[in-house]
Amino acid sequence: MTTGTRTDWQSWQESWDRQQEWYMPDREERFRIMLDMVEALVGPKPRVLDLACGTGSITARLLARMPGATSTGVDLDPALLTIAEGTFAGDDRVTFVTADLKDPAWTAKLPYESYDAVLTATALHWLHSEPLAALYGQVAGLVRDGGVFMNADHMIDETTPRINQAERALRHAGMDRAKDAGALDWAEWWQVAAEDPVLAEPTARRFEIYGDHADGDMPSPQWHARVLREKGFTEARPVWCSPSDTLLLALK
Repeated sequence: MTTGTRTDWQSWQESWDRQQEWYMPDREERFRIMLDMVEALVGPKPRVLDLACGTGSITARLLARMPGATSTGVDLDPALLTIAEGTFAGDDRVTFVTADLKDPAWTAKLPYESYDAVLTATALHWLHSEPLAALYGQVAGLVRDGGVFMNADHMIDETTPRINQAERALRHAGMDRAKDAGALDWAEWWQVAAEDPVLAEPTARRFEIYGDHADGDMPSPQWHARVLREKGFTEARPVWCSPSDTLLLALK
């Protein structure tokens, strides 16, 4: 996707979206509901923190729907941030920050002390429960009174093992069919990135930081809601779910 001196950042964005949709065919639906709730609770011109932003998937959809919004994207992944920075270059509504969310001082790098909304999707499952609870406390300190935090991610209810097993089997059968039709999985997408002249170096650094894949915890939606209330949010509950994933909303 890099030819000569030109990199097609939009193509990289689209390829990332297709790779993610292989795992989550309903990905756009969760983004739609997320932005519905942002608009409902904090209005059409929010100041947003895109937490663990990756390539800026949330930011792109936010600005397309709410042109008056602003976004701060924070992530540690140098390759995904390279794509994000290339995509939004010249857009003064968007700022990117490189920070490790496990670093207790990461919030000091942000350009603002508070946000109307903090949004994240398919990212925080790489954290174990204890550091995730600590992060939720920091997020509560960043969200203004009346503001929102939303996390769309894998949230597994371990009390329903037979339901979980059946859902997983059906989902993976669908993934296998999509793979046969040419879909790239996570490892294959990163292989393509590693071979690109612009992304090769940040991709190598990315794997030095994370290894092949980070393995965290996937506690239930009830756990997330309880911990968010304990950390300072007044209300918390799912506003969308699939059989394996949940969009959890917390109101300050």
